[in-house]
Amino acid sequence: MSSRKLRSPFIIGIGGGTGAGKSTLAQRLAHQYSDLGAAVVDQDSYYRDQSHLQLEQRILTNYDEPAALDYELLQKHFEQLVAGRPIAKPRYCFVTHTRTAETTEILPAPLIIFEGLLALWDERLRAMMDLKIFVEADADVRLMRRLVRDVHERGRTLDSTVAQYRDSIRPMHRRYVEPTKVYADLVVDTTEVTLDGWIASIDRLFVKMRGTFGHARG
Repeated sequence: MSSRKLRSPFIIGIGGGTGAGKSTLAQRLAHQYSDLGAAVVDQDSYYRDQSHLQLEQRILTNYDEPAALDYELLQKHFEQLVAGRPIAKPRYCFVTHTRTAETTEILPAPLIIFEGLLALWDERLRAMMDLKIFVEADADVRLMRRLVRDVHERGRTLDSTVAQYRDSIRPMHRRYVEPTKVYADLVVDTTEVTLDGWIASIDRLFVKMRGTFGHARG
């Protein structure tokens, strides 16, 4: 847990492997603390725009390494939220691998939850987090979840999803994602334990800070 002076907003970072349950956990926490006012920022919206490349080149881009993410914009947006200003979060199309013309307005909130594969990668963002969580699950479980999501939600084919997992996701997980677990205040394994069980553990941890958090919000 960060030792920096507690101030509003309270920021939770949720990192971990693909298909581990990061997005679900983030949404569950946002609902859990909706009475406080919560905003969720997803890392997937911050992939660098690839519209200047041909589609064939975009498809070959490695989207599972830190260089694929626009950390400069992420830092700028977090600074805006901390300062109490809304942000225009990008919208990213996973079919064309480009940003769309639309954005989503995210209003500042007392609780900000940032989730993504490499949510704990950037030192500047980690320094802004009050609580860092790493979500993990067995590799076969994560692969099955990834297949379902990419085929049904992102318009990918089964063959392309399997190839990406083999050639990019798995090796990049070992190189970049797994090492960020060392920065976590709490490691959540969703292989067999449901998120309900972990929500209870996180809630107990959060309740210890909630009095100070509520006071900091005024």
